[in-house]
Amino acid sequence: MSDDAEHTAHARSFGAVAQVYAAVRPGYPAEAVEWLVGDAERILDLGAGTGKLTEALIALDRDLVAVDPLEEMLEELSLALPGVPRLVGAAEAIPLDDEDVDAVVAGQAWHWFQRAKAVSEIVRVLRPGGVLGLIWNSRDESADWVRQVDELIGESGAATSIATAVGDLGSRFGPVEEFSTTWTMPITRADFLDLVRSRSMFIRSTPAEQAATLAAVGALLDGHPDTAGRERFDLPYVTHAFRARLR
Repeated sequence: MSDDAEHTAHARSFGAVAQVYAAVRPGYPAEAVEWLVGDAERILDLGAGTGKLTEALIALDRDLVAVDPLEEMLEELSLALPGVPRLVGAAEAIPLDDEDVDAVVAGQAWHWFQRAKAVSEIVRVLRPGGVLGLIWNSRDESADWVRQVDELIGESGAATSIATAVGDLGSRFGPVEEFSTTWTMPITRADFLDLVRSRSMFIRSTPAEQAATLAAVGALLDGHPDTAGRERFDLPYVTHAFRARLR
């Protein structure tokens, strides 16, 4: 399997856990989303998934269209946000006309795209001066228990890798601006374990590996002073946003 094919297969694995993803993955802080899109009126949510970013955009009262390669994810989006137009499609072949939108945004998705093809398509569908906005939530590893969990599930240092994932957008875009904010999401112990189940590395693990991971995370939650004996706790996040304008 080629690197691109393997990467695509990895991204498509989320379809198997679409309902869990919709239930437990975090949304995005309003201030970060407002910064991301500025005054853009028509916005494409690319790699929209179950609509976590779409929901925040709806609150801004903009004209939206959601695109995702996985029908299972878009079905969850339609249940939560029935009024949003949605199309099955990929970042590498966006099902929109030329110069159709003022902004293209991707939440928790840019690292799954085939970069060169996606940038070419985004340039095509953006109107002159349009904005490309990229946003990620990463768990805040300044909390000791979060750092230990991320080490267990193989995701430590995620915040550092995000800036690398943005990479070079090419000559068609201006300088990349950055914005970040911290916040917390109340979560139950059971939902936190479901959050682990929604991670791509977990999904593609063997059943034995999955059972071992859940047991290890459960033991950590039961033994760490910040989470022991608690059925509900605050999960700290850092939201990282990046935007660049089409030249």
